Amino acid sequence: MSVSDSVSDPVSEPSLDPLARERAHLISSRAALRAMREDVEALDIKDVTANWVNSLVLGRQIEDRIKALADLADTPLFFGRLDYLHTTQEGQRFYIGRRHVHDADGDPMVIDWRAPVSQPYYQASKKDPQDVGLRRRFGYTAGDLTAYEDEHLSDPAELETTSRLLQTEIERPRVGPMRDIVATIQPEQDGIVRSDLSGTVCVQGGPGTGKTAVGLHRVAYLLYAHRERLARTGTLVIGPNRSFLHYIEQVLPALGELEVQQATVDDLVAHVEVRGTDEAATAVVKGDARMAEVLRRAVRSHVAMPKESLMVVRGSRRWRVPAYEIEEMVRELLDRDIRYGAAREALPQRIAHAVLVRMEEAGEAPDDRVQNAVARNTAVKAVVKECWPLVEPAKLVLRLLGDAEFLAEHAEGLLTEDEQKLLLWAKPARSAKTAKWSAADAVLIDEARDLVERTHSLGHVVLDEAQDLSPMQYRAVGRRCTTGSATVLGDLAQGTTPWATGSWAQALGHLGKPEAVVEELTAGFRVPREVIAYASRLLPHMSPGLAAVESVRENPGSLAVRHTEAPEELDAAVVAACVESLAHEGSIGLIAADARIAPLAEALTAAGLAYLSPGEETTAESRLTLVPASLAKGLEYDYVVLDEPAAVVDGEPDERTGLRRLYVALTRAVSGLTILHSAPVPEQLGEL
Repeated sequence: MSVSDSVSDPVSEPSLDPLARERAHLISSRAALRAMREDVEALDIKDVTANWVNSLVLGRQIEDRIKALADLADTPLFFGRLDYLHTTQEGQRFYIGRRHVHDADGDPMVIDWRAPVSQPYYQASKKDPQDVGLRRRFGYTAGDLTAYEDEHLSDPAELETTSRLLQTEIERPRVGPMRDIVATIQPEQDGIVRSDLSGTVCVQGGPGTGKTAVGLHRVAYLLYAHRERLARTGTLVIGPNRSFLHYIEQVLPALGELEVQQATVDDLVAHVEVRGTDEAATAVVKGDARMAEVLRRAVRSHVAMPKESLMVVRGSRRWRVPAYEIEEMVRELLDRDIRYGAAREALPQRIAHAVLVRMEEAGEAPDDRVQNAVARNTAVKAVVKECWPLVEPAKLVLRLLGDAEFLAEHAEGLLTEDEQKLLLWAKPARSAKTAKWSAADAVLIDEARDLVERTHSLGHVVLDEAQDLSPMQYRAVGRRCTTGSATVLGDLAQGTTPWATGSWAQALGHLGKPEAVVEELTAGFRVPREVIAYASRLLPHMSPGLAAVESVRENPGSLAVRHTEAPEELDAAVVAACVESLAHEGSIGLIAADARIAPLAEALTAAGLAYLSPGEETTAESRLTLVPASLAKGLEYDYVVLDEPAAVVDGEPDERTGLRRLYVALTRAVSGLTILHSAPVPEQLGEL
């Protein structure tokens, strides 16, 4: 492997300087992209649209196209090059970048990283060169091409070595939101990214394995490979909280994808205002999959059999439908087990059809209009209201949680008496509007809504930090992709809710995707080896049997554990560690137990250190973020200062959850971790 840059490879003749030629290609490619954008901006659609609706739609499409063609100054337009040996493609040299760029003649200057011809950039090796003679990686500084590195895959004399530029890109300090990893995708990650749309993939990955980025890049790849289909059906990225979504929101736009929705599970089920909270034991029962059957029984309990025959009057004629015949219709609809609302709409049509049969037998010739009129007949409506009344999901859940007899009737054989007592409100709410609904209640209402009317399904859903979802939350997400597929991302070791899933098989079953393929990422690219090894000491105590992450990054001195004898001196020591970390380039995260956030905020303010809250974007001028341990999951910082590990553990309802919360906090650092403590470090960590 050979490396060249603007300092070590000076030449007297610019025309012979490879780096100068690559810079010239970058300049030409940027000019071509600018021309592509100007061509779209110059489009005149006045005479090509039939009406104002078409004009509005086409105008929106043009606006999106212009945004997608934006040239981000600090984002490399291309990051690699492939020189093929015997390719059947037109031309043998391809520049690999974030999006396709062509010249005025339509010839490609940059190939989209998602195109099939680009795949060997990530997959080719000495053992399997895939017809690639040369793979060239480019190094950038603030958007300027400053270096390149060559790997001759067809040269057996050249040893397999680690790319210096690749390592530099992985370790580059991060200021601002999450970056894309398109230039650093590894072969095992690429296989997941390019897996087919029809299949659901579950990615188990420890800290620093890039599972979140893999999931986002999979969305970008699927939108490239199946754009028309996903444009119709939609895509959705689901994250654990708003801070996390804000952190990742710029990844897809940087790849030219603007139409992907983002939400939390709470957003999906926001049919009522959440103003209450549940005790952990209550939330566990509400999140249990058995609640789905309780709700199904409760919904179906509203169906009743007719008490008397139906008489329909039309003009001077009367048509009688006996009660037993209507009962047969009701039982048939129940046996079909279709949505409650769909069956309710079908019943008047079934009754009307029975009336039309009698009309035809009497010599009349009714048509569809007559059937629809009969279905709207007052007497028919009355029967439908009696047999299949309206069910309002929020009112149904309100009754279950407030009426002990109603709950007991439908929870019989499913929930114990103690579990039913946990569900019942101490003081039942008067109405659905005044009830202090909890987040778990909202999920129950969403389930009930789906029993009444089918939830809209999307083409593809990405579910991140999935290990923290309850079975009922999995069902809520699964309803959004019943006709589509999903990418499920998570780490069982980072499950920090009382209802965290015990296995991916269970989770995927609740999601409705039991056939999903489970892939495991075990190579860590973000967290230094010394740090991840220290954090992995917790695994046997909280997630026995789960493989530890093997970090590929050596960073000696990346971990420091400091003890403060006097507890009252801990805040000052933490502030000093933050000042020390700020001397480095990149972002700084001060992570502490939620109960310690307020005193640390006062200490930082007193010391004149400005700080951000999770979700606020770091800048070159403001790089320190104060992070409650409960919000640290999914976030990364170049340097982390961790306050009082024992307090992080003690802040959770049980030791296992506390150790998992601590594991998350320990693994947020990309370059260095400093731990400060006054109380003893949890014994599971042992001595450093």
